Amino acid sequence: MRALRKPAALPAVGRLLNQPAYARLREAYTHRLVAGALREQLAAERETGALDDLDRVAAVAARVAAWTAPRLRRVINGTGVVLHTNLGRAPLSAAAAEAAARAAAAYANVELDLESGRRGERAALLSDLLRRLTGAPAALVVNNNAAGTLLALTALARGREVVVSRGQLVEIGGSFRMPDVMRLSGARMVEVGTTNRTRLGDYEEAIGPRTAALLRVHTSNYRITGFTESASLAELSELAHARDIPLIDDLGSGALEPIADEPTVEESLRLADLVLFSGDKLLGGPQAGVVLGRADLVRKLARHPLARALRIDKMTMAAMEATLRDRLLERPVPVQAMLAASPEELRRRAAFWMVKLADRGVDSRLVEAESAVGGGSLPERGLRTWLLALEGPASRLAAALRRGDPPVIARIEADQCCIDPRTVLRGEDETLVDCLEAAVLSIKK
Repeated sequence: MRALRKPAALPAVGRLLNQPAYARLREAYTHRLVAGALREQLAAERETGALDDLDRVAAVAARVAAWTAPRLRRVINGTGVVLHTNLGRAPLSAAAAEAAARAAAAYANVELDLESGRRGERAALLSDLLRRLTGAPAALVVNNNAAGTLLALTALARGREVVVSRGQLVEIGGSFRMPDVMRLSGARMVEVGTTNRTRLGDYEEAIGPRTAALLRVHTSNYRITGFTESASLAELSELAHARDIPLIDDLGSGALEPIADEPTVEESLRLADLVLFSGDKLLGGPQAGVVLGRADLVRKLARHPLARALRIDKMTMAAMEATLRDRLLERPVPVQAMLAASPEELRRRAAFWMVKLADRGVDSRLVEAESAVGGGSLPERGLRTWLLALEGPASRLAAALRRGDPPVIARIEADQCCIDPRTVLRGEDETLVDCLEAAVLSIKK
């Protein structure tokens, strides 16, 4: 950088904007953006000293480029966490992504019945697919599972009581707490049992004339072990129906097929009156909350004024429809493929990267480890995998990978910077190898 001039030598913004270099910037961006960046740059130079003309132009161009650069970027997930909350949880299938893009770029029959030409029901576009896929009597989709829980409690229990076990007062990412949702809904939470033991009798004793529902919350992001006891969903179902009150089951993850000890949607629907779960976890779709169950209860939720505030947009609707169609036709979505990948398959893929890197003079090795499901699902369920471990300082390599194009998010395992092939999407291999080579070379300079 060239020698600094005294602050007194700083020129006026108006005079600089008329110079050819800034005129070219205004053609690429806008007058307002370039003028704003120039004002900020001159203010900085008053504190640190004046730059010469070429360096100032470069600094202003860098400011405007930074302001207009995308903040939300595609990244390569090398962490091995399949449902990585910080990385947007489930990646969509190609069909779902294409459907969302088509809906975004055009008009769509979101609330229009094409047969009659009259106003249609937004919920009907997805409810038929959900009913056929799960066997549920009725279905509704809102913008996330927390919204589904809030809507159910508000529509069914506002001003009344909901009975829930103390061991199920969950907190998930972002300080979302079940007691807070209950309070916002206007329902009064009646806690029963203790953290580790809640018997069916605890629920029975808590039911009174103001009881609106029983709530079972699946502890999908933690487990209580040791001296424990809990009422089964079957027991709660029998009790709720004997007392003529609905049973709401907040499943969280929403497994359609058996996986480890995760409760399935099918099992829950047999026993509960309302079943709630996320669309962007084990279902493998976009962020959404799915509500299934008794037609009269789902109808009550759909007609509640809060439902409008929690509804999904046309892009989410299109992506969810494509995801449900994939699942109905038994076409694996990316989450299913990642969870089903065998250790042998993952080892072969990591070994392929290792050979490619070796040809470019980059040292790495294979390490046996475990992937995680993530997203608050199956907290004790590790998935055997093989990692590609890069030789070099782990934290510096990880930082260099995050600065790449595209950024690669690695994991640190035993003080090594590692990439787990389980969560690297098909078609990203060559790009990943290029990014790994670039990161290693950057820290050697």
